[in-house]
Amino acid sequence: MKITRLETLHVKPRWLFLKLYTDDGIVGYGEPILEGKARTVEMAVKELSEQLLGEDPLRIEHLWQKMYRGAFYRGGPILVSAISGIEEALWDILGKYLKVPVYQLLGGACRERIRLYAHAGGATPEECAESALRRVKEGFTAVKTTPFGATRIVDTPEAVKKAEVRIKAMREAVGDKVDIAIDCHGRLSPAMAIRMAKALEPYHPMFLEEPCLPENVDTMVTIARSTSIPIATGERLFTKWGFREVLEKQAASILQPDLSHAGGIFECRKIAAMAETYYAAVAPHCPLGPIALAACIQLDACIPNFLIQEHVTLGEGYLKEPFKLRNGYIDIPTKPGLGIELDEEALRDKIFDGAWHTPILFHEDDGSLADW
Repeated sequence: MKITRLETLHVKPRWLFLKLYTDDGIVGYGEPILEGKARTVEMAVKELSEQLLGEDPLRIEHLWQKMYRGAFYRGGPILVSAISGIEEALWDILGKYLKVPVYQLLGGACRERIRLYAHAGGATPEECAESALRRVKEGFTAVKTTPFGATRIVDTPEAVKKAEVRIKAMREAVGDKVDIAIDCHGRLSPAMAIRMAKALEPYHPMFLEEPCLPENVDTMVTIARSTSIPIATGERLFTKWGFREVLEKQAASILQPDLSHAGGIFECRKIAAMAETYYAAVAPHCPLGPIALAACIQLDACIPNFLIQEHVTLGEGYLKEPFKLRNGYIDIPTKPGLGIELDEEALRDKIFDGAWHTPILFHEDDGSLADW
């Protein structure tokens, strides 16, 4: 079997889908995407395709090494996101070829179902509470929220209080049986992260995600040692090399590799194994489309230290058979490969030119740029 063609599709609202064709008639799906840089990643996929055409798609590790190590410069969000989506498609092909789900090729299932969390939030405590309660009524047992906007390196007590009252309202609305995770989006300085964590500890968050930007691991260590809230990070880290120092310094107890950014399914399987040796959990990042979610689910099924899965879509309007939520979980898939099939008819009115840009935050008082 040989690779014959790679086709990319920009799909609303901001996703990039990949269809990898073979001369055997098997087509693999992947999602090589970086939010706000979809067209740049698309070009990287086209450049990488020159190394792939005519190759055996079943030699997944060999092709990954070829794409990653075959150039002088390695790593980074663009290159690794392109490799990630291609790698997902290669696993989809292998699973379809052998007629088994991908997780069966990675050690088999460790669980029968996958827990998902949904996003919630609002501009006021009342809106936050209503949003969280609505998600619980939809069947979710966990929600994630970002309770603050642009935050200064050292901000006012009011900024801390605004976040606290929102989380308090959510906790009071959903009770103690529902998990509430907090995403800081890297908007906080280490100093403000420590202040925020202290204020939010009474509401027992599931985790504090990206309390500061991940480039300086030592700062995250300082935060982790200052709070009882588990620290999570990883959406802006790439490959096992990017996660090494986080684990070695115990800067986080929950890793959040994004399978469409960090190197694909098998690379994230390696990251999960590294995390296991430090008793760390894995909660894959996935604010992306249904192909990325399908890849995450294959990983979630086969790693012993899986915690919970992010998602923004169950595939309605994109997949012929969307995922089904039951009591906060979805059953692990049983169909070959990634276990999904795109609804080509439904996709037709969702194709666009790929122009989507990450929002930019500014501080209201002086107009300076804030971290998003």
